Amino acid sequence: MLKKVFLGTLGLVILFTSAIFAAIHLSPWPSAAFVRGMMERDGVAAAEKLEKHVPSGVTARLNLHYDAGDDAILDVFYPSSAGVKGAVLPTIVWVHGGGFVAGSKDEVASYLKIIAARGFTVVGVNYSLAPRASYPNPIREVNAALAFLKGNARRFHIDSSKLFLAGDSAGAQIAAQVANIISDPSYARQMGMKPAIQRPQLKGIILFCGIYDPDQIRLEGAFGGFLRTVGWSYFGRKDFLNDPRMAQFSVVRHVTADFPPMFISAGNADPLASHSYALADIAESEGVPVDRLFFPSDHMPALSHEYQFNLDTAAGRIALERAVQFLSAIEPPPPA
Repeated sequence: MLKKVFLGTLGLVILFTSAIFAAIHLSPWPSAAFVRGMMERDGVAAAEKLEKHVPSGVTARLNLHYDAGDDAILDVFYPSSAGVKGAVLPTIVWVHGGGFVAGSKDEVASYLKIIAARGFTVVGVNYSLAPRASYPNPIREVNAALAFLKGNARRFHIDSSKLFLAGDSAGAQIAAQVANIISDPSYARQMGMKPAIQRPQLKGIILFCGIYDPDQIRLEGAFGGFLRTVGWSYFGRKDFLNDPRMAQFSVVRHVTADFPPMFISAGNADPLASHSYALADIAESEGVPVDRLFFPSDHMPALSHEYQFNLDTAAGRIALERAVQFLSAIEPPPPA
């Protein structure tokens, strides 16, 4: 009897283990859910640390639907004085990070308020996450958000002739790919998208810690495992590096002289830092004005991925000031 019970229990264990193995190896969902949980925990913690740096005098318009679908929402932040005066301001449209499988506009909201307090309208955009939504859906959604903002510019104190794109991590890749679509009509046709704004409206782009060059993706080691999960989730195939759409996804392959002026940064301990170096070099070789903020390899403390959101460090504060200087040099905000 005990032998039968043991064998029955063993069979259930084997069946359960086999099911887990199959789930992990046949679908990106289990690994993506694990990654999402970890990244969202870290994102919430970083957002909480930023709250004490948010100044007063910023008005928030939250959870505005820019397109059909539950994920197509955005937030708008602007100085409260602009609301009183009815002013329209240079506007930054920020795409959040999260490895295409995690994150939200809420996690960067405090940072966007800090920038808005400097005299800008700042927009945080949500987009659909993988694996439920796959490439290039977020690109289409950010383009739709730009169309919505252009159509409601005065309502939200937006100067639609003075727009900037911005993003961090996966959001930086999305923002940069949208900038390529806006900048290069042949690439827009290749993507099958009509840009929501014209190139003269896009005054610049801010990029933190992004992934821009598929040729640099390595799938070995712990970080390689993370890239394998997010790439499989975003492209819907396990061998995503062989997906012909990776050529479209590549930002560095499509940068032209018409790409907008760029501020770009990454930490010295960021495993994706080489992507930022490559994009900066290629953009400069095309004649694009590039403002770089990189750090020596021996910089201490070591600056990890998304270092810019930690305003309790000198490097985080420098990154914020340099980004605001970049914006102000191109489109100075009106006097308070």
